[in-house]
Amino acid sequence: MSRFVDTMLASAARSTGPGARGMVTGEPASAVRRTWGEVHEEARVAAAALVDGGLGPGDAVAVLAAEPATIAPAVQAVWLAGGSITMLHQPTARTDLALWAEDTLTVLGMIGARLVLLGSPFEPLADVLTQHGIAFRRLTELAGAGTLDTPVEVGEDATALLQLTSGSTASPKAVRITHGNLFANMTSMRDAARLDPAADVMVSWLPLFHDMGMVGFLTVPMTLGIELVKVTPVDFLGRPTLWADLLTRYRGTVTAAPNFAYAMAARRLATTEDKFDLSALRLALNGAEPIDPDAARMFTEVCAGFGLDPGAMLCAYGMAEATLAVSFTPLGRPLVVDEVDAEQLEAHHRAVPPSSPDAPARGFPLLGPPLPGLELRVVDDSDVPLPARGVGRLQLRGEAVTPGYLTVDGPLATQDADGWLDTGDEGYVTETGEVVVCGRRKDVIIMGGRNIYPTDIERAAATVDGVRAGNVAAVRLEAGARRETFAVAVESRHAGDDAAVKVIRREVAARVMDAVGLRPLDVIVLPPGSLPKTPSGKLRRAAAGTLVAKARAS
Repeated sequence: MSRFVDTMLASAARSTGPGARGMVTGEPASAVRRTWGEVHEEARVAAAALVDGGLGPGDAVAVLAAEPATIAPAVQAVWLAGGSITMLHQPTARTDLALWAEDTLTVLGMIGARLVLLGSPFEPLADVLTQHGIAFRRLTELAGAGTLDTPVEVGEDATALLQLTSGSTASPKAVRITHGNLFANMTSMRDAARLDPAADVMVSWLPLFHDMGMVGFLTVPMTLGIELVKVTPVDFLGRPTLWADLLTRYRGTVTAAPNFAYAMAARRLATTEDKFDLSALRLALNGAEPIDPDAARMFTEVCAGFGLDPGAMLCAYGMAEATLAVSFTPLGRPLVVDEVDAEQLEAHHRAVPPSSPDAPARGFPLLGPPLPGLELRVVDDSDVPLPARGVGRLQLRGEAVTPGYLTVDGPLATQDADGWLDTGDEGYVTETGEVVVCGRRKDVIIMGGRNIYPTDIERAAATVDGVRAGNVAAVRLEAGARRETFAVAVESRHAGDDAAVKVIRREVAARVMDAVGLRPLDVIVLPPGSLPKTPSGKLRRAAAGTLVAKARAS
C-alpha cells in the first residue's frame, strides 16, 4: 500500500472516540462535526459501492460537487478503491451551460474518466451528463453495498490526483500527481509548518477544485488527522468576515488564501464593529497568486487590532506541478520585501540592491527556501545555472514534482533527462537561498531591452480611484516587427461614464509612467466582471489580451 494511504488509515484509526480530531462542515447555517474515523467509515461504504459498480485500480473518477461534507468521504473512497480523483471546475450562475458541458466533455475525455460523482448543488446537471452519455452516480447513493474491508493495493507511482490547471478551458491540461508526490509534499509541508495534529485547527473556505483547497485544506488534514473547519467560497464571498468569525470561534491556528482575499478581508475588518480574536492564528499562508506587499501588510496591520501576530503571515511559492508547495518563509518572520535596482533587473537580469537611495527600485517578497526534498535552480535561456541574484527561469526537482501532464493530445512529460521541471516562472535566489518570483515568463513585457513585469503595472493602476482592486490586467501588444508595447485594462463601476472614464484613463497612464517609466499605448476601462479569470479567480492574461485587442479594434 502507498505511504499516503497508509498514513490516512492510521490517522482514521486514531481519530475515534471522545476528543478525536475531525471535520466541521455546514457553517454558518448548521454546523456538523464528524471525526476522521467517522469520515473513514463513510468512505469504506462508498468504496465498496464503487468497487461493486466496476471501478478498478487506476480508474479516473471526476467529482462535481460543492459541499465539503460529501466530498471528503467520496474522494477518500476513490483512493481506497485504487482510483484517481479529478475535481471538475464548477459552473456558476453566469456560466453558459452548453459551453460548460462542451469543456467538461473535453476534460473527461482527456483524463479517461470512468465515472462522475455528482453532488449538491449540481444534481440538476444530471440531465446534461445523461444527454452526453457520461456515466455518473449521485454521492447520496453511494451506500448499501457493505464496506470495503481492505483498500485496493496501489504503488507510489499510481495516480492519486489529476489536478486541472488554471489555464484556458479551450485547451485543458491536468497535472498527474502520484501517491508518492502527495506523500512527499504533504510531509515536507507538515515539517516546515510544524503542523501538530494534537493542537492545530485548520480553517478554510478555499475551493476544492483548486490545489490549495484540495491538497492543502482537505487532503492534508484528512491524511494527518488535523482538526478542520471547512466552508465554501460562496460562504466567504457572501460574508468575508465569516472567515475571521470561524477563526475566532474555533480558535483556528492555520489558514490560507490568495492575496486578493487578504485584501478583501482587510477592507471589511477595518470598518467592522464586530469583536474578533485572531490571537490563536499562527499561520496565515499567502500564496496561489503574486503577493502584493501592501495588501499583505494591510491585513496584518488591521488584524493586529484583533490580536494577530504580524509574524503569522507566511508567504509561499507553490504550484500544482510540485503537488502544492515549493517554499515557505521561516515561521514567525513578518513579510520581508527584497528591494532591487530596477535598471539592473530590467536590462541586465540581475537582482542587486539599488545603486543609490534615489535609484528606481522594485520590491519582491522573499518566499523562503525550498521545502525539504525539493531542489530549485535558476537557469538562463541556454539552461546554464545562474549564481545568486541572477534572474532567469526557475526549475524544480524532487520527489514531489509531477512526472507529467495529461493533455487533449495525450500524456506529456514534464521533466528533462536530469529530472528538472521548468516552472514557467522567472525569478532568482538570494545569497541565503530564498526564492523570489518576479513573474510568469510568458507575461513579461519587453520594451527597449527591458523586462517589465505586469504586476508592477497592475499594482500602480490599481491605486487610481475608481479602479477595482485585483481587477487590472497589463497585456503585451505587438507594435510592429520585433517591437512590443502594452495596454492596461481596468474594471470600474464608472465604465460608460465618459467624463469619469477620461479621468481614470489619464490617471492610470500617469501612475504607470511613475512606476515603470513607460506609458501604456492604451488604457481600456471595462465594467465589473469583464476581465476573464480562471475558476479559482486568477487572471487569464492570454484571454485578457484578446479582450483588449477586441476593445481597441471596436
